[in-house]
Amino acid sequence: MTVVARIGVALALLCANAAALSMRPRMSIAVFGGSGGVGSEAVFQGLKKGSVTTLVRNKAKLVIPPGSGGADAGKPLEGANVVVGDVTKQEDVDKVFEGQDVTGVIIALGGKTKDVGPTMCTDGTTCVINAMKKYGVKRIAVVTSIGAGDSEKQAPFVFKILMNTVMRSIFADKNSQEALFSSGPGKDLEFTVVRPGGLTLEAPNGIINIVDGEAGSITRADVADFCLTAVSEEDFPFVGRFPCISSDKGTSWTKDRSVKTQGARSSA
Repeated sequence: MTVVARIGVALALLCANAAALSMRPRMSIAVFGGSGGVGSEAVFQGLKKGSVTTLVRNKAKLVIPPGSGGADAGKPLEGANVVVGDVTKQEDVDKVFEGQDVTGVIIALGGKTKDVGPTMCTDGTTCVINAMKKYGVKRIAVVTSIGAGDSEKQAPFVFKILMNTVMRSIFADKNSQEALFSSGPGKDLEFTVVRPGGLTLEAPNGIINIVDGEAGSITRADVADFCLTAVSEEDFPFVGRFPCISSDKGTSWTKDRSVKTQGARSSA
């Protein structure tokens, strides 16, 4: 083969690869609860992977998160399509999907009951499920908590006390929220209900393990990363499941010390 022919083949391969890349579906993520701890991480990290549209009650509270944001933490989080509204109002939720070709949804709702009401998570998630069905979106990750649903035994002892006292109404809402997927209108979606252990504001460390025993802590940044993977990876292994995730050692635990998650620290 002549030099000219080789160059022609190389150019043809480059064009074919470029065409294949252009045909890949562009990630377009909708985040509900984007001004919260996990939600802001999902928005911030999601913008590096594609477009993000988020619904918030107060745009001024949408700031770069401390975990992934580093020195820029606390500055306005720019680049996302922001819809100001109420997640419990169907018309506001629908605006997030209109014209955005959403490919995946992350729900990271939360707040004190006295501020958001006793059924905000359930009511808001119902509106999101309705919108997903209206606009033909299938993939969703929903952040609840360790202790929700059938994971009560995985919560640390002190946390169990809180769940049954000062956090009783919060967990009643989270349990109802989860039921939307176990036996409700969301059961036919490609859902992953994520139950993280104790949430921290530290930088992500990439250690995300599925825990069968008592859960430890995990950074909000790593929870967001797990959720983004759940809504973007076609063969994500936990679709249709309710995994508990944690980084720190629990009662049934093998910590990931690989180079992939620990980098240079793996030899420590």
